[in-house]
Amino acid sequence: MKKLHKPLMFSLLMLFFLLSAQTGITQPPPPADQGSNSNKAPSGGGAPVDGGLYIALAMVAGFGAWKWVKAEKLR
Repeated sequence: MKKLHKPLMFSLLMLFFLLSAQTGITQPPPPADQGSNSNKAPSGGGAPVDGGLYIALAMVAGFGAWKWVKAEKLR
């Protein structure tokens, strides 16, 4: 019974997370001026990209350097 306990609890936990994630995913309501014919920019989406891009590039460079140093130590 002990061998079955750990996989069963893990499966139930994963099932709980999957089912709760499905209920949390919703679509936002459409904008109020959805049917207008005016030439306006879409609302939202004005998030800056540069800060996140620099962080991502730094993380990729750090990971590559770590893998390189680890490979050099094995030689």
